[in-house]
Amino acid sequence: MNQKHPLSLLSSGKLLVSPSVLAADFADLGHEIHKIQEAGADMVHLDVMDAHFVPNLSIGPGLIACLRKHTELPFDVHLMMTDPLNYIEAFSKAGADHITFHVECSSDIQKTIQAIHSCGCSAGITLKPGTSVETLLPWLPQIELVLVMTVEPGFGGQSFMPEQLKKVEFLHHYFKQQTFAFHRPHIQVDGGLGEENVRQAARAGANCIVAGTSVFRSPHGTATAVEILHAAQEELAR
Repeated sequence: MNQKHPLSLLSSGKLLVSPSVLAADFADLGHEIHKIQEAGADMVHLDVMDAHFVPNLSIGPGLIACLRKHTELPFDVHLMMTDPLNYIEAFSKAGADHITFHVECSSDIQKTIQAIHSCGCSAGITLKPGTSVETLLPWLPQIELVLVMTVEPGFGGQSFMPEQLKKVEFLHHYFKQQTFAFHRPHIQVDGGLGEENVRQAARAGANCIVAGTSVFRSPHGTATAVEILHAAQEELAR
């Protein structure tokens, strides 16, 4: 099994950039991974879709295992799957360092969190835009990351939904009021993020930015795109 680099090792006080491979050139993924590593990305975001939970089909453990050979950056794996519990071990063995799954899935939430941790990965939980953020409250003390979707999950290149930042603000204030055994969980946002709205997300309390199109297809180049996202650190809510 690969040595893990769970997100609990990364400070929640730093703005982290996790480029989404979904927007990369799939014919040259090894090179694309090298580009974001050289650009200073903090991790690699890998979207896994099962064509059932969302109407799209993407990648599986085999491709992740191949990509694992190209970088030591943490692999931030987002499972958009109906039954993620059945696949936790497979994705961990493929090289996942962190695994996020949906609160709306059919798997037992508690067992899924435990399975992720037992594989040495950090655990995250997420929700669709139409799901209330309060749904997550029972699980927050047990996880290392909360992902707020700012688009409907399933496809890249969608428009940012600014109203979803209310969930980010809620989580930021909630975490400030709580005492956690180790560290404050990361708040991640995913969907339509780029130069025009990353500072807005950081001010709301998000410290982890997932960006696909704005990084891999930036007219300014990958390095500048990542630099622009990191610059939102100065706006990060404390």
